[in-house]
Amino acid sequence: MKDLMGKAVWDYFHNENPEDLQTETSISELDELPVEYLFRDFEDMNDIEQKALELAHGKVLDIGAGAGSHALYLQDKRELDVLALDISPKSIEVCKQRGIGKAVSKNMLDFSGETFDTILLLMNGTGIFESLEKIDTYLQKLHTLLSDQGQILIDSTDILYMFDRDEDGGVYIPAGGYYGELDYIVHYKGESEDPIKWLYLDYTTLKNAAENNGFTIAKIMQDEDSYLAKLTKK
Repeated sequence: MKDLMGKAVWDYFHNENPEDLQTETSISELDELPVEYLFRDFEDMNDIEQKALELAHGKVLDIGAGAGSHALYLQDKRELDVLALDISPKSIEVCKQRGIGKAVSKNMLDFSGETFDTILLLMNGTGIFESLEKIDTYLQKLHTLLSDQGQILIDSTDILYMFDRDEDGGVYIPAGGYYGELDYIVHYKGESEDPIKWLYLDYTTLKNAAENNGFTIAKIMQDEDSYLAKLTKK
């Protein structure tokens, strides 16, 4: 991993000639992602993010913390005990420099030793699951990280709307796998990461997987094609 996302976060935070990130997927064209978006305050976050941060309580694990904006809000404004976790070493360095007291660069599958009352996976948190084939592995790991009375707050988007429809309303979905399984590619300053697997889940599919792995699930919020779900242990 070249850690291009981390490089962009580092450059922006240190004012070292940052540029916009560019992202693309196997079903979408190149899109600009302003790095400053990763540093937004609570007031600039979307309704799903704000709701999740309002519901967070106790000891919190922020998975995929990025530049740390969610963790920083919970630590400084909500005064919660928060650990920021991300696979990007440079992003985690920036988290620390922004003042986050606990920040670790590690894949969540390799992280252990603690349990948490709230686990956050935001900004399409299901993406980290990679594919339907691996979702059980990730959900079982989350089960071990969650306290008995804890909650997982996770969001995603049903991307069925991105596919063409016929005149009768039927959707043209490519054969060969679940339509939410995408390749995701990040570009920054002329460099490109290798494609990673990224998973967008419709709520029913997440619900079935969660219930099969020892969770009870509830939809907390719907915002057009996106939703926020809460998972608790059965």
